[in-house]
Amino acid sequence: MATTHKPFIIPVFLPNAGCPHQCAFCNQTAITGERQKKNSSEKLNSYINEFINYKGPQRKKIQISFYGGNFLGLKKDYVCSLLDEASKFVRQGRVDSLRFSTRPDTIDKDRLDIIKDYPVSTIELGVQSMDDRVLAMSRRGHTAVDTEKAVCLLKERNYEIGIQMMVGLPGDSDTGAFATGRRIAGLYPDFVRIYPTLVLDKSPLAGWYRKGEYTPLSLQKCVSLVKRLYLLFEEKNITVIRMGLQASESLSKESTILAGPWHPAFGHLVFSEIFLDKAMAAMELKNPLHNRISIKVNPKNISRIRGLNNSNIEILKKRFNIKSIQIIPDSNLTENALLIEPPIESDFVSGVVC
Repeated sequence: MATTHKPFIIPVFLPNAGCPHQCAFCNQTAITGERQKKNSSEKLNSYINEFINYKGPQRKKIQISFYGGNFLGLKKDYVCSLLDEASKFVRQGRVDSLRFSTRPDTIDKDRLDIIKDYPVSTIELGVQSMDDRVLAMSRRGHTAVDTEKAVCLLKERNYEIGIQMMVGLPGDSDTGAFATGRRIAGLYPDFVRIYPTLVLDKSPLAGWYRKGEYTPLSLQKCVSLVKRLYLLFEEKNITVIRMGLQASESLSKESTILAGPWHPAFGHLVFSEIFLDKAMAAMELKNPLHNRISIKVNPKNISRIRGLNNSNIEILKKRFNIKSIQIIPDSNLTENALLIEPPIESDFVSGVVC
């Protein structure tokens, strides 16, 4: 599976800041747990220092990231003041670089000229879809062509490019989402995030949901769709750095998410389904099977092959009429690999028998 050396991110949230309007699915206050406010120099410095001190001596690359709003949609003076403060930490050698997220239609030569002398290395685009009809229904206010132009401009200036897409948007379908995935893959970004559409309280989508005008994806259908997208990007050697919204205190409140495929371990569910598919394919090739088998995987994937609450194990036992399945960690296997074998008695000490 495609992996990347993840930097240590210091997230500075700017909920809805710089956004020209509210998109149909959006309630950034609910997602980030932050209310829109201007960050003073003192507060920003204190916040960044706190994060740096939290990170231990064995730290990876550190980036200060501006999330939750439309960064290049902010007024020029505010953009420069935020980057000026953050850049001090780069000059001091305490932070490696800066990054931010912005809308595709805010990427142009003039705005990129504003930031060209700052140590910004990574720019994420909130693309959501490459279907203009879906974008219009979601009130995005930009087009797929805007995304293509933005990626071209960023590549010309050698930025690391991330693309955020969503599944389950109004007017979208599995076929449409996968077509979006293919078009995004064709742009060859450095990484991708895949988010499910949730019905958040106080979003326009909440009103449509209450009127019966919008039906969100079920959790299982969403997991299966995101799995297909993950495998598409993996095939193109494009790293998927997140699947599902990050769990937060605000999202855990029942009043925040009215409906939709929410799960605090959404990415784990996707990986578990991928490994279930791998196990089924391998077991089909070995059919008929002994009624007791072992499955060897890289230690990092023990929980993924087992599934949430051992769900994968139960599915495999029922599907192939197996009495017991022994899960054995094997560091010699790659993260992609999975090996089905008869049980080895000496391995029962280290293996997990289900």
